[in-house]
Amino acid sequence: MLTTLEGQPVNAQGEQLPPYHPPLPDPQAAQDGSWDPFGGHIEFDFAYLTFKEAKLSERLTNAFLKLWAATLLKNGNGQSPWGNAKALGATIDKIQQGPCPWKTYTVRYKGPLPPNPPKWMTDEFNLCCQDSRILLHEQHQTMAFKEKFHISPYQQFNSEGERVFSNVMSADWAWSQAGAMFIPIVAGSDKTTVSVATGHQVFHPVYMSPGTITNIARRAHGNGILPVGFLPIPKVSKNEAKSDEFAIFSRQVYHACLARIFQPLKAGITKPELIRCPDGHLWRAFYGLGPYIADYLKQVYLAGVVSGWCPKCDAPSHDLDSKDALRRSHAKTDVLMAIFDEDVLWDDYGIQCDYQPFNYDFPPADIHELLTPDLLHQVIKGTFKDHIVTWARADVIQEDIDPVPVYPGLRRFPEGRNFEQWTGNDSKALMKVYLACIVNYVPSRMIQCLAAFLDFCYIARQNSLSGSDLIKLDDVLRQFHENRQVFIDAGVRDDISLPRQHSLVHYSWMIRLFGSPNGLCSSIMESKHIVAVKKPWRCSSRTDPLPQMLRRVTREEKLEAVCRHFSKQGMMAGDTLSYTTMELAGELPDPEGQNQGNEEDGGDLELGPVEGPKVLSSIKLSVTPARGYPRHLGPLAVHIGQPLFPAALRRFLWSELHPDSPLQAHTILVDECPTFSGSIQVHHSAVAYFYAPSDVCGAGGMYHKRIRSTPLWHNSYERRDTVFVKTDPNQTGMMGMSIGRVFLFFSFTFLEKNYSWTFVHWLERESDQSMAVISLDCIPRGAHLLPVYGPTPLPSTFYFSQTLDVFRAYFVNRYIDHHCHEFLE
Repeated sequence: MLTTLEGQPVNAQGEQLPPYHPPLPDPQAAQDGSWDPFGGHIEFDFAYLTFKEAKLSERLTNAFLKLWAATLLKNGNGQSPWGNAKALGATIDKIQQGPCPWKTYTVRYKGPLPPNPPKWMTDEFNLCCQDSRILLHEQHQTMAFKEKFHISPYQQFNSEGERVFSNVMSADWAWSQAGAMFIPIVAGSDKTTVSVATGHQVFHPVYMSPGTITNIARRAHGNGILPVGFLPIPKVSKNEAKSDEFAIFSRQVYHACLARIFQPLKAGITKPELIRCPDGHLWRAFYGLGPYIADYLKQVYLAGVVSGWCPKCDAPSHDLDSKDALRRSHAKTDVLMAIFDEDVLWDDYGIQCDYQPFNYDFPPADIHELLTPDLLHQVIKGTFKDHIVTWARADVIQEDIDPVPVYPGLRRFPEGRNFEQWTGNDSKALMKVYLACIVNYVPSRMIQCLAAFLDFCYIARQNSLSGSDLIKLDDVLRQFHENRQVFIDAGVRDDISLPRQHSLVHYSWMIRLFGSPNGLCSSIMESKHIVAVKKPWRCSSRTDPLPQMLRRVTREEKLEAVCRHFSKQGMMAGDTLSYTTMELAGELPDPEGQNQGNEEDGGDLELGPVEGPKVLSSIKLSVTPARGYPRHLGPLAVHIGQPLFPAALRRFLWSELHPDSPLQAHTILVDECPTFSGSIQVHHSAVAYFYAPSDVCGAGGMYHKRIRSTPLWHNSYERRDTVFVKTDPNQTGMMGMSIGRVFLFFSFTFLEKNYSWTFVHWLERESDQSMAVISLDCIPRGAHLLPVYGPTPLPSTFYFSQTLDVFRAYFVNRYIDHHCHEFLE
């Protein structure tokens, strides 16, 4: 159920249109079918593939152009459209669609100069940025977001009547801004290093995204989040960098540049502007500086607090989890600055007085409120890897235990794999398996502490969270705080007053303000670094690279924009060859039908959802590779290495013939069961489709996982995946399920009825194992098991494919992803 603040589309004069009026055409988007500035489909595809997709160097582009010219010369069909790569780039520059040009502003120190001023006081630094207002309009009218944006703030409720927080527009902050249409500006900044060996080149991009699009659209590759500026990075010697004057100058430059970047949006905060939306309609909209994504060091800069203090509350640095802490605000800081001198503000309140936050003059933006939770740096790489993993290992070493056995199940993570820097994906991968690997090596209370923290992490990573989810989030955080005392008791830590760990106490409040942290995480910016910074840098000459990078980024965005323009006119149907063939034959397709989805392959088998609480899924068999087996089941039993399969299938057939019998099939003698007379189709995989239980309304849509059962995987080893099997629909979580290891997916016809079933090896809870034929409709999704390791490390000859064969007990891993964590609650 949704509750929204409704508005009405308008025309170019700002007059409201009647209800259900179709979108008015955009006068700037000419629908003339012209390929300008390209000569046609072939030329555009060549430019797009070589420049945008393949990112060829100038040398290789010239080589391909010469090859093209030589082919045309030999066939006598004219000349190639470009003589060299520079001519190609000049054509791309003529594209009218796409972002506005980048501008450069000079920043320099204007304070009093000492007798021998340091170099940074006399140098000039460059801020490169786009017009943030024009960029916002370009992002907001992207047709790809047509089904992935919200005109107005809304409130969403689940079937139990609980408020659900998912996208930015579903949360309290956007709802409180009023106005029929409100566009929050989601911003973020993060430094990235492109080269350590050649001069330690670092860039500091600032990104911008409209808060009206969904979290899924923002995380996807595209223009949901784009660089709007590159901040200057003053470089000085180590001694000069330690001076108070340079620190003040750096902070002032940082905020002055951010204020300049977002200045074009300021007028739209108090007076509505016309903006075109992805659905083609014009709306009157207000802007607002919204959530700001940054790691802790940038949050300190942004909020104007002393390092070691919290940017969101005034808890003292030596006791960050104090119960008496109050929230910070611009108004509160102004009052304190009017009463106390700088030393008192620094020592007692953690306030820096030498600058104001960049959004101080942007009503009603308060930077202390707008700083978002950061799953990557605060939770995954911060609290988990840098704190808990390090402390647990320190406890093992302190107890004079050989540290190597701490990693018996971390064969792919020995000593951090000698990483100089762990990525977020590395930390997430370790998080999935770490709990089971340290059992028996650290005190049980440390295990409880880690389990509570992992529960917190996986709840916070859900795409949408209800009121009850937030209650669970606060509860597991309380358990984590109680159990982390074990690290102090063990002598690993003297205290636990750490800003990144303290930030967890604000998550529940921040989720209510801005929705799921999954859509407002610095990992989004780090992914964008690759496209917006690192790849353009590799295409540069490395000398004065920023102008070259900006030119490259601009051209790529222009190609993307004109591609969307051509697609809107139905000019991108088919590939280059098929389009040219149809063009020569005068059979170009109807533009209105080009984007319709293809019908699904009729060879796949769809099965219904699993019955039971909080489970919605279906299984589809994969038909390749597959093999038909004759009536005799012996060869098939040998194929899967399970001689009990024929008996299990015959018992299944008996149960089909006697559905009302009080007897259980496994108690019937095999000789009394019918024989099978038909062919069996073997399938080597199946796909489980499911919704996350908290996301049935579709913030993220349906997910899928492939389950495999094949005798030869990558020409190396046998692979038989494990699955959850629903055995009692009246029970929730693992109480209503068992675990089965799939040895065969198969389908067949019996008594003119089609069956799609699987042969599983039961892994019972603390009991003997057995085997059975079961329906695919009983399987909600695949499972992940972790061995219960013994007291000694695994031998060096152990291969991971043997894991499900050699261990006697396993943990059901609910931490394989946040969907499974929620599924097993």
